[in-house]
Amino acid sequence: ENHLGNFSSVHTHHHQPLIDHFSSHSPTDTMFSRAAFTNLSRGITARNAITKNTKWAQRAFAAEAGQSEVVLVGCGAPNRGMGWYHAVQMLEGRCPSASLDYIVEPWFLGGGAEGPGGPEFAEWAKDSTAKYGTTFGTSVAELPAPKQPRCALISGRTADNPRLVTECIAAGCKTIILEKPGAPTVAELQGVMDEAAAAGVEVLMGYNKNVCKYVRKTREFAETVDGSHVTFVSNNAYENTPESLGECFERN
Repeated sequence: ENHLGNFSSVHTHHHQPLIDHFSSHSPTDTMFSRAAFTNLSRGITARNAITKNTKWAQRAFAAEAGQSEVVLVGCGAPNRGMGWYHAVQMLEGRCPSASLDYIVEPWFLGGGAEGPGGPEFAEWAKDSTAKYGTTFGTSVAELPAPKQPRCALISGRTADNPRLVTECIAAGCKTIILEKPGAPTVAELQGVMDEAAAAGVEVLMGYNKNVCKYVRKTREFAETVDGSHVTFVSNNAYENTPESLGECFERN
């Protein structure tokens, strides 16, 4: 059921570009100065590196003209979290208009660092920093002012999403891609929509694949071929057991 109101809708998954266009931005002040961050090189561009012992390990600003400076909020566990799939897609250059400059992951870089999935995330973060110069941190509020039009891709817990939208707007994001369902209630989702509209921020939300255009066309074509059938394959890392699914629902 669609409760999105006037939100723009886009379909997103990890084999297809997430981002087509981005609005302009106006820089905003942040809680921490740029001097508090570490500049790392992005391997594919051979940028010069400066290393410091800081809370954030940050590459030099990588977004270039024609690209959006993307902030991924809520990465999740490698090979399991939807945010992680989005991250890999952008880091591998599958979205030419997107430069994934920051990954904000408060759980696996905070209270969940020693728990299930924490060591795996730390290893992936270490590898990504070395290979791409990716910036990792725990708070949207600590981001420096944007250098290119800034987009946030929020893939956090449903209950946290309204707050994260507010923080991303304050951090200078002019486009926000919000993973469904976006908020725990319709009223909260309406509040998110109103806040974004007042700030001039465009919010894009994914929707279920079985109602998107290419699936509809595929099914229509299949109906013209006797004996045909359409198979959907899902890349789901969870086992089909009550224990595995229970953990998934509890965490999200």
